[in-house]
Amino acid sequence: MRLSQRGIMLGTAIIGAVVAAALITTLWLESSPVPAGFASGNGRIEATEIDVATKNPGRVRDILVQEGEFVRAGQVLARMDTATLEAQRRESEAQLQRALIAVQTAESLLAQREAEKNAAIAVLEQRDAERDAAQQRLARSLVLARNNAVAKQILDDDRARYKGAQAAVHAAQAQVAAATAAVAAARSNIIDEKASVDAMQATIERIQADIDDCVLTSPRGGRVQYRVAEPGEVLPSGGRVISLLDLSDVYMVFYLPTREAGQVALGAEARIVLDAAPEYVIPATVSFVSDVSQFTPKMVETAQEREKLMFRVKARIPPVVVRRYLRHVKTGLPGVAYVRLDSKTAWPARFKVRLPP
Repeated sequence: MRLSQRGIMLGTAIIGAVVAAALITTLWLESSPVPAGFASGNGRIEATEIDVATKNPGRVRDILVQEGEFVRAGQVLARMDTATLEAQRRESEAQLQRALIAVQTAESLLAQREAEKNAAIAVLEQRDAERDAAQQRLARSLVLARNNAVAKQILDDDRARYKGAQAAVHAAQAQVAAATAAVAAARSNIIDEKASVDAMQATIERIQADIDDCVLTSPRGGRVQYRVAEPGEVLPSGGRVISLLDLSDVYMVFYLPTREAGQVALGAEARIVLDAAPEYVIPATVSFVSDVSQFTPKMVETAQEREKLMFRVKARIPPVVVRRYLRHVKTGLPGVAYVRLDSKTAWPARFKVRLPP
């Protein structure tokens, strides 16, 4: 019993010593003045948030991931109900079949019209031959009539026969023209029916694209932050379903006054010390410096007031470091970011990079 109590007391003492060491380290880092050539600011760990949302309004059918789960790029996260879209696709497919049959019918009609045109041309050629024969017979009759070698009745019959043949030629020409117009109309009808086929195919492709969009996938690897919706909920167009954190872009945002912000260069080295783990120093790089001041009055008239301007700075943690400790990355953790203003100044020993084993 005594040994057990001693063990408990010893464990409590060790835990207390660890907590005290962490507290002392934190207080020392916060109270220690920032060396010349460096600047610091308080901030929180953040990551790029990605909202996975619906393209079209609809009902959520399934959500396949849980909050905190790691996902890879292209992984299916959720599915929307597609019953209505699938019915529209089947309807469009039936209309496509009707359009294809209409094209076949139009092509058959074209073949018929072309055959009628060929028949009209043959009739025209026959009428031309009959007219030529009647013309030649009339010419012979005229010669014989001058010599009184043929009866006047025969001459009149030959003349009437020629005029009838000539009228028949005109009629056959009209039939050829009508047949040609019918062929052109049939060809136009085929073009129209084929356009209907293309339109229905495009409609099916659009509906299929909407069906494909009902499968919500992760645009990149990351971690599920929130399930914004649940199965059965009806969402509008653009309705959020899942919120992801892109852990390939983890950074700390902090603020620096005018003088120090003006000396920070993009790509400058930085160090991050988290309140939750002050014994570790995380490397970072300045990836953004705002060109607009924050918490600033609209008009700044004096130099004293201008010194109060604060500029937003982002220190990005290298992705290789993030990948190494991926399951330990937590957004929202507060800490302090240190930035080297002069690239020729060496980092103090207390800011030497120290990462967990």
